[in-house]
Amino acid sequence: MGTWRVSSEALARARFAVSPMAEVVGALGQLAWGRHKHDRAFVAAHVEAFDAMLAERPGVAAVVAHCWRPGWMADCLGLPPPHPSPAFAEELALVEALGDRRVRADLAFASRTTLPRVLLRPGVTGHVTELLDWLWTHTLATDWPRRERVLRADIVARAHRLASHGWTGVLKDLGKSREWVGDGEMRISDRAMQTKDLGPEAQLSFVPTHWMASWVSWDLPYRYAVYYPVTGSLAAVEGAGGGLERLIGTNRAHLLRALSEPASTSALAARSGLPIGAVGNHLRVLLDSGLVLRRRSGREVLYWRTALADSLVAAS
Repeated sequence: MGTWRVSSEALARARFAVSPMAEVVGALGQLAWGRHKHDRAFVAAHVEAFDAMLAERPGVAAVVAHCWRPGWMADCLGLPPPHPSPAFAEELALVEALGDRRVRADLAFASRTTLPRVLLRPGVTGHVTELLDWLWTHTLATDWPRRERVLRADIVARAHRLASHGWTGVLKDLGKSREWVGDGEMRISDRAMQTKDLGPEAQLSFVPTHWMASWVSWDLPYRYAVYYPVTGSLAAVEGAGGGLERLIGTNRAHLLRALSEPASTSALAARSGLPIGAVGNHLRVLLDSGLVLRRRSGREVLYWRTALADSLVAAS
């Protein structure tokens, strides 16, 4: 069992953080290794462009092939956030500052294989940062305002629980392998791992993400992070002044608010109580207006809000 022994000083200074890079790492996991799991709408929207990018950039493709094995990801991809609200460019600069020697060692340890020649040449750090920057720019940047609102809502709710139940109450639903085991030790994994001591100088962050995954990271000797899935029920954004209803109509406004996460026509009909034909008609209008996007996922067609729709919902 893998545990961290957290000093009382480190626990007292532990904080929640919002990390754009955590969203990028989660996106990489979906597109590279989890295409048949969890967020199928996200994969359907971006996998073709992702595969085309890898076909054009052999160095980046080699990074993807050697940065992960089941249960382990290269440390260089999961650096803990430097403070509670870093910008993506700030976190990307931390990866770039690692240098080729450290990045190459992280990839070799993660893959447990001999690295290909393209990763043994100078510039391997550039391949990693190119991958991360592409994922941010092409899959997440335009959706980041909505994602950030959801993440911060989760933090507010957990901070309230922290005040009433302490860290024991907060930690119990941050992943199936997360719990306090006594004597200041926090279980982080079911795998057999050496206990790490987080002394008084350690910086421990708890980071929500939109992905159905839970993981940990560290940048020795001081920075540690626990990543956990955001509470889905907090994703809905409620309107206050009725302006959106007056602009596009009550039913369309209701459907637009319900699309904070991808949903099918039948699911929206069940939530709204509207006939499925009426929901389909409203979705066509929203689609033609540039307020929603759609993509087939298996037997379903999923719809979700665009950045323009996010702005309208938030402003309302």
